[in-house]
Amino acid sequence: MKKFIWIGLLGIIVIWAFTGYNGLVSAEEKVNGQWANVETAYQRRADLIPNLVETVKGYADFERGVLVDVVEARSKATSIQLDADNLTPEQLQQFEAAQGQLSGALSRLLVTIERYPDLKANQNFLALQSQLEGTENRIQTERNRFNEMARKYNTSIRKAPRNILANLFGFERKAYFESTEGADVAPDVSFD
Repeated sequence: MKKFIWIGLLGIIVIWAFTGYNGLVSAEEKVNGQWANVETAYQRRADLIPNLVETVKGYADFERGVLVDVVEARSKATSIQLDADNLTPEQLQQFEAAQGQLSGALSRLLVTIERYPDLKANQNFLALQSQLEGTENRIQTERNRFNEMARKYNTSIRKAPRNILANLFGFERKAYFESTEGADVAPDVSFD
């Protein structure tokens, strides 16, 4: 009788270990899949930028320095590649800094465009601007979803008894997207 109790107890532990491990793998894969969605949204923005720049270039008196800044920021932002399995807060911060530079360059471009009514009326430009705005919304949505998936995953690897399996099999915390430094301060707007 004692033998059956030990076999039953061992069976329960083995089943718990398999289901716990599989649950952790599923949670990690959800985070990785959501990271791919974030990268896709950023890639969409990067793909739209050359078309936007070419459309704007058609206006001869347009400030070339602004266009150069956008192209350089895009190049830097697309050169940073992260692996979803090894997302550290430092890597994510570097990635986000490059994406922030690109966002800033795009903002300067859009502000400069305000001085060119013919360009603002151009249908190609309007369509690209609309797509870019939609893409920025997608980026924010995907980042929020990533943070939610990372939160659920991080919680699952820290709670007992799964934390035993997480430590045993090397499941590590995932970094979050955080606001950039100074994001809590409203920007000064000046129409000088």
